[in-house]
Amino acid sequence: MNATVRAVTDRIVERSAAGRAEYLSRIRAAADTGPARGRLACANLAHGFAAAEPDGKRALRGSVKPNLAIVTSYNDMLSAHQPYRDYPEALKKAVVRAGGIAQVAGGVPAMCDGITQGRDGMQLSLYSRDVIAMSTAIALSHDMFDGALMLGVCDKIVPGLLIGALSFGHLPTVFVPAGPMASGLPNGEKAKVRQLYAEGKVGREELLEAEAASYHSAGTCTFYGTANSNQLLMEVLGLHLPGSSFVNPGTPLREALTRAAGRRATELTRQGGEPTPIGEIVDERAIVNACVALLASGGSTNHTIHLVAIARAAGITLTWDDLSELSAVVPLLCRIYPNGAADVNHFHAAGGIAFLVHTLLRAGLLHEDVRTVAGHGLSLYTREPVLRGSDLTWEEGPKASLDLSVLRPATDPFAADGGLRMLTGPLGRAVVKTSAVKPEHRLVTAPAVVFDDQQDLLSAFAAGELDGRDLVAVIRYQGPAANGMPELHKLTPALGVLQDRGQRVAIVTDGRMSGASGKVPAAIHVTPEAALGGPLARVRDGDVITVDPDAGVLDLHVDREELSRRPVTGRAPQGAEWAGTGRELFAAFRSTVGSADTGASVFPGVAVPPQEVAVVQPA
Repeated sequence: MNATVRAVTDRIVERSAAGRAEYLSRIRAAADTGPARGRLACANLAHGFAAAEPDGKRALRGSVKPNLAIVTSYNDMLSAHQPYRDYPEALKKAVVRAGGIAQVAGGVPAMCDGITQGRDGMQLSLYSRDVIAMSTAIALSHDMFDGALMLGVCDKIVPGLLIGALSFGHLPTVFVPAGPMASGLPNGEKAKVRQLYAEGKVGREELLEAEAASYHSAGTCTFYGTANSNQLLMEVLGLHLPGSSFVNPGTPLREALTRAAGRRATELTRQGGEPTPIGEIVDERAIVNACVALLASGGSTNHTIHLVAIARAAGITLTWDDLSELSAVVPLLCRIYPNGAADVNHFHAAGGIAFLVHTLLRAGLLHEDVRTVAGHGLSLYTREPVLRGSDLTWEEGPKASLDLSVLRPATDPFAADGGLRMLTGPLGRAVVKTSAVKPEHRLVTAPAVVFDDQQDLLSAFAAGELDGRDLVAVIRYQGPAANGMPELHKLTPALGVLQDRGQRVAIVTDGRMSGASGKVPAAIHVTPEAALGGPLARVRDGDVITVDPDAGVLDLHVDREELSRRPVTGRAPQGAEWAGTGRELFAAFRSTVGSADTGASVFPGVAVPPQEVAVVQPA
């Protein structure tokens, strides 16, 4: 085992000892040797099976067959979730054949960050994760269930489902993916059209045509953003069946894997003979495995928030320092857009998760000794699902990459360290995704241009006010407590244009840039945020800022005493400015949400006090 990975794991175990012990005690006390519905009074139970078919009623009245909850994020507007339309019936049939019974216990909301990007609705996006967790808890709260199947793919949906499932950690739970759409217009070509549109060189019709050719069918978007990072992490956490994450929708293999998920979830119940509670799977070693996989694949920056919140839901305290220390020793092994030209279909064809797990295990960077829904040991995830006629089987995956331009072994990485870095300095702590940023563009020292709204930056760009000069774009009042921490991905094309013109540019923000963070260095998730008195609230136009991912520094070249004497400028939206698009319903979230480095959650025990900021003195 790599010494740093072992040391970080040991530190997390020690730090989490009390919280993890309390969590395990709670979920073990909730477990019962018989079907959960056997604890219900007759009237309660009758309500629970009133709508079932006759065979289902007989099974639910009895005390032998396990009952599985299906919690679904299906809707037919979002491409990633549209395939789930037919999953419940397929899963029910598979569970019945395996000796159990299943019911759709509830649905959870599923919003698309791609649709709400740059719109008011994006200000609900991060909050939706905790709403999904609560919706999952409501679905499971009826005490009718002995296990669960979670149907979700995209950005906040999977972390929310997992946080909710961990509240019912005594239940065996299998996550069921839907798979990515087939490859369309290459993501790099789409990005070029976006930049041309930002420059006014093509019109809306050309832009829409490019976007429609890229996002063209049912399935997950093919770039390596948060949705596909979710899928990879669920597999490395041991919550997907091996090799199931990136199989396209509507294929015979996808359908066979869905049926297999229902069968396996039944087997994992006490009645099925292999009791495997999800709260026992998601332990400190599994969380470290997820962190390593995120770093090695150059995954979404959103998971520096989500993994912290997920860990805390299981009684585990993960910090940004842990991620930073792991990033220093975990090599970057993947080039998937926006970190390269390939999409997730190319990654899957090159060897995918099976080869990634294989090479990381051989390098001693992953814990093999973990529990998973497939059985004991992460080496089970070096296998790939294969259809032999109508029979689904798992066979050993490739032991060498099938395309070294997309996926490499740990002995020959794209970079010696991971795709994410943590920055510290007078402005606080921040995260930067370096895997998509060329080395010559990473270090930027330039005057600040300060904005309190992303639209103001885009207007300044359109007016030519940012032309011909180096700059650090500071976009503040975008944190969790200010306006829900929206993604600011619409800034990437405009700033990318300036970079291509030879200007040195960077972004500093207490908001998010999403898994699609691009080629411009972006110090994001700045904590403490401006709305809570963070130093960003005192930055002025012309202040010189250094963004240096390689040194781990976010520097403000202003005397510290002078900075402290400055008045706060700007503010977060207030009062009536919050009305509309449902935002007024989330006032309680804005007043209670935790900081980005503690998971940006509204849940007690998850939103813990942030750790002290390590301040770097200005140069």
